[in-house]
Amino acid sequence: MTATLDFALPDALSAHEPPPVRDGVRLLMSDGEREPTHHRFRDLPELLEPGDLLVVNNSATIPAAVRLDRLSVHFSTAREDGTWLIELRRRTAKASEPYHGGEAGEWLPLPGGATLRLLARETPRLWQASLDQDVLKYLDKYGAPIRYSYVRRDWPLAEYQTVFGTVPGSAEMPSAGRPFTADLVTALVARGIGIAPITLHTGVASPEKDEPPYAEWYEVPDWTRRQVEHAGRVIAVGTTVVRALETVAHGGPASGWTTHLVTPETGVHVVDGLITGLHEPRSTHLMMLSAIAGETALTRGYEAALREGYLWHEFGDSHLILGSAARA
Repeated sequence: MTATLDFALPDALSAHEPPPVRDGVRLLMSDGEREPTHHRFRDLPELLEPGDLLVVNNSATIPAAVRLDRLSVHFSTAREDGTWLIELRRRTAKASEPYHGGEAGEWLPLPGGATLRLLARETPRLWQASLDQDVLKYLDKYGAPIRYSYVRRDWPLAEYQTVFGTVPGSAEMPSAGRPFTADLVTALVARGIGIAPITLHTGVASPEKDEPPYAEWYEVPDWTRRQVEHAGRVIAVGTTVVRALETVAHGGPASGWTTHLVTPETGVHVVDGLITGLHEPRSTHLMMLSAIAGETALTRGYEAALREGYLWHEFGDSHLILGSAARA
C-alpha cells in the first residue's frame, strides 16, 4: 500500500448482500497514533464519550433505477428547474456497466408510458434530462434501488434505508448510517451522546472510475449548528455529513448546493471524527479521511482492514475514525 492508499481490493472483500443483523457488522477503530482496534458496531456507545455529538444524514433512499430492455436509467440529482441528472448504463447479466451512447435531444421511452428527454451532457458520465412526469412519484411505481455487480441480486428498498432517513432524495444510500438500529440509538442517548441531523441528497457514484463529487443539495438546520457549537466532539456519520458541515464552516449558506471537496490541504473546521464504510483505492473520499485521521493513521487502518478481512461497500463493515489531524 502506498501513501496515497492505492491498494488492491480482492473481490472476496466485497459485501455481496445485507448482513443478517445491522449492528452486528464489524467496526474498525482508528484513534490517532494508537494501533487500530476491532469491535462490533453495537459496541459504539462504549467507544464514544458523553458529550460527543453524532451528526447524521436524514436523507432517505429513493428507488432511483429504471430498467429498460437493454439500458438502465439511474436518476441521480433533482435540479431546481425540474430537470434531473441521470446516468445511462447498459444492462448486463450481473447488473449494469457504463454506457457512453446517447445524444442531446434524444427521447427514451420508459415503462408506464413515460418519456425521458436527454438535454445535454453535464459530465462525461451524467446527462441533464427531463421526464414528462413527476419523477419521485414515477420512481415509487417503476423504480428499483440502484445495484452494482458486487451485490448479486436485488434487495427490497427497505434494505437501503437507514433508521434516520425521513427526507426522500438520495439516489444511493447514505450507507454510513445503515448499521444503526433504534435500540442502538437509545443506548447512545442514554450514555449522553447527542444525535443531530443534516440533509444531503447523494447522487450516483461510479464504481468503475473514481471522480470528484459533483454538486449535491444539502441543508444544515439551525438546531444542528447550535449543537455542533456546544458539543464535546463532533462525529460525522458519513462523508456526506462531513461535506455538509464543512461547507457551512467554510462560509457556505445553511442550505444550497455544495461542490466543497475536503482534502488535507483544506482541512476540517468542525469535524473531530467520522463513522464511515471502507472506500475504494484512490477514491477522493480517502482524501477526506486523511484530512481527519492523518495519513499515517489512515494507512495503518486500511492495512488492518485488508489483513483482517473487513468487508467493503454499502452492506459492508464500518470504520470509526477519531481524528488526530482534525480541526484545522
